[in-house]
Amino acid sequence: MAPATRTRSINKSDSAQLRLLRKNSKKERTPKTVQNKDPVSASRANAVIPGVDTALKAFLSARFCAALWAHVSDCDETFNYWDPLHYLIYGRGLQTWEYSPEFGLRSYAYLLGHGVPAWFYNCLFKPNPMLVFYMIRCMLGLGCAFVEVYFYKAVCREFGIQIGRLWLIFQLFSPGMFIASTAFLPSSFAMYFCSASLAAWWHQKYNLAVYFVAIAALLGWPFAVLTGLPLCYDMVVRQKKLKRFVIWTVISAATILIPMTLIDSSYFGRIVVAPLNLIMYNVFTSHGPNLYGTEPLSYYLINGFLNFNVIWLLALITPIMLLLGYYFVPAKSKSTFYLPPWLSLSPFYLWLLVFLLQPHKEERFLYPVYLMVGLCGSISLDVVQKLFFRIKTWHSALPPGTHYLDHTMWISAIVMIVSTTLGLSRIVALYYNYHAPLDLMMELNTFYRTDSTFKTSATYNVCVGKDWYRFPNSFFLPSEQFRIRFLKSEFKGILPAYFSEHENGTAIVHPYFNDMNREDEAMYFDYENCHFIFDLDVERYSDLEPNYAGRTKEWTVLKSLQFVNSAESHPLFRSFYVPYFSNLYVTYGNFNLLQRKSTSKVIGNENKRKLK
Repeated sequence: MAPATRTRSINKSDSAQLRLLRKNSKKERTPKTVQNKDPVSASRANAVIPGVDTALKAFLSARFCAALWAHVSDCDETFNYWDPLHYLIYGRGLQTWEYSPEFGLRSYAYLLGHGVPAWFYNCLFKPNPMLVFYMIRCMLGLGCAFVEVYFYKAVCREFGIQIGRLWLIFQLFSPGMFIASTAFLPSSFAMYFCSASLAAWWHQKYNLAVYFVAIAALLGWPFAVLTGLPLCYDMVVRQKKLKRFVIWTVISAATILIPMTLIDSSYFGRIVVAPLNLIMYNVFTSHGPNLYGTEPLSYYLINGFLNFNVIWLLALITPIMLLLGYYFVPAKSKSTFYLPPWLSLSPFYLWLLVFLLQPHKEERFLYPVYLMVGLCGSISLDVVQKLFFRIKTWHSALPPGTHYLDHTMWISAIVMIVSTTLGLSRIVALYYNYHAPLDLMMELNTFYRTDSTFKTSATYNVCVGKDWYRFPNSFFLPSEQFRIRFLKSEFKGILPAYFSEHENGTAIVHPYFNDMNREDEAMYFDYENCHFIFDLDVERYSDLEPNYAGRTKEWTVLKSLQFVNSAESHPLFRSFYVPYFSNLYVTYGNFNLLQRKSTSKVIGNENKRKLK
C-alpha cells in the first residue's frame, strides 16, 4: 500500500466540503449542500452531501426493516442466545452444552444486557412473547443505526466526502447488513463496538476507541481483539502513548471484566471467566470448533459475494488499488488522512487473514468487519474513478482545476445501481425462500388464540426432527404450556435440552452435556406424545425421517408454506430473486405445521416425560 507521505489527493473544493462537514458534525447537523465560489469546481461543491440526520433516518429505516423481515439464519443464535434469554425472562428455555457450568463458554452478562429492557417491557405490558422478540430486534437495529451514523461521520472525516457518500449507499442496501444488523449474536455485538472503536480512532478519541474494543472483546466475542491490534500499534509505537494505553486497558478490564465475571459466576455457581473459557476451547483443545464442520477457502469468497456482491470484490483488491493510485494519481494538495491508509484499513485484512486460514468457517465470523467491507469497496471505486480521469487527461485537454468527479460520476453510478439491484434481489430471495419457519410459528400462535379446544392444564409438545435447527426460538411458542421437543433423526450430534426449572437451574451440571458433539439419547422425545410437528417435506425420506404429512390418519396439515429446496434449485436463482426466472429454476418444498388428529394423547401431567 501507499506510504503515509503520499496518499489520496483532494482538491480545494473537496477540502472545503470536508472542513464544513467537520465543523457542523460537532453540532450533529451537516448541510445538504456546500457552496463554493470557484466556478470551475462549482458542480462538485454543490453535490449532495447526506447530513447526519438524513443518514440516521435512512439507517433506521433499513435496520427496522431487517428487524421485522429477516429470518433467524443461524441455529447458534436460536439455542445459544434467544432460548437462554427466554429462560431468564420466563423461567423456561433450551440450554446448550456451552451453558453447562462444566464448560461455561457463554456469558449471562451478555444476555442480561439485552434481557433487562425486555424484562421491563414484559412486566409493564405483558405482551405476546413474539412481541418481546421483535422489540429486542428493533432495539438491536436502533443501536446498529447509531453506530453506522458515527462510522459515517468518521469516514467522511478521514477518507473524504465522496467515499463517505459511496459507503452510505453500499451500506443501506447490503444483504450482509440486513442479516447481521439485528442478529442476536456476539459477532453482531462485536460488529457494533469494533466499528465504533474504529470511528473513535479516526476521530483521534483514543480512550474511547480502547474502551469500545474492550466491550467488543470481553462482553461480546473475545476474538474481536484482533481489530484493536492496529489501534494498539498506533498508540504504543507511532504515538508513543504506552502509558495511556495501559491505563485505559486496566480501566476497561476493571469496569467490564470484573462485573461480568461476578455476574457469570453467580449464575454458573462457580468462578467463570467466559471469554477465557471460549479462547481455551477454540484455540487450546485438541478438537476445538472443528467438530462442527469445516469449509474450504472458497466459502468466505462466495459468502462475501452473496452478502456484498461487487463491493466485496472491490474490497478484496483495495491494497492493489491504493498502490495504483499512489503511483499513477499525483497528489495535488495536502492529504486529509490522519492515519496512513494501510493502518486504517488493516483491521479488515488482518481479520480476513486469520479467519480464512481457520478450518471451521461460519458466515457470522465475518460480522465484526462488515462495515469495513463497504469502506474498502468505496475506496477502490474512488481510485478507479481517479485512474480513469488520469487516463482521460492524457488523451484530451481539460480546463485547469477540473474535478475528477465531473467526468467519472457515471462509473460510481453504474456500480451503485448494480450493487443496489443485486442487494435488493438477494434480500427478497432470503425472505421468500427462508422465512417460512417464523410464519408457521406465528400461525401456531393464531391457532392457539382462536381454537377453544386447548386445555389450560395440559402441556403441548411441538416436535422437530431433521429440521430442529430451523426452529426460530421459544419466543414463538404461544404460551408456557407449549414445549419444543426433539425427535430422533439422521442427525447424530448433540442437541439442546431444557434448563432445569428448579432453583439455581443454571448451576446444575447435567450428565448428557459434552463438548465433543456426541449424541445423547436423553435428548430425544417419544413420537407418540407429540401434539404438533414442525417439518420440511422435500420428498426425501428414511426410517428416521419419514413423510409425516403423508400419515393422514394421524396428522392434519394445519399450515403449509413454501421453503426452498436448495439441492434441487439452481444456485444462482435461489441466491438472487430474478422475476420470472426464479420461478422456473427454484424448487420449493412444503414446510408443514402438523397437528395430531387424536386428542387422547394429550398429556396433562408433564412428569411422565420431561426433558430438563
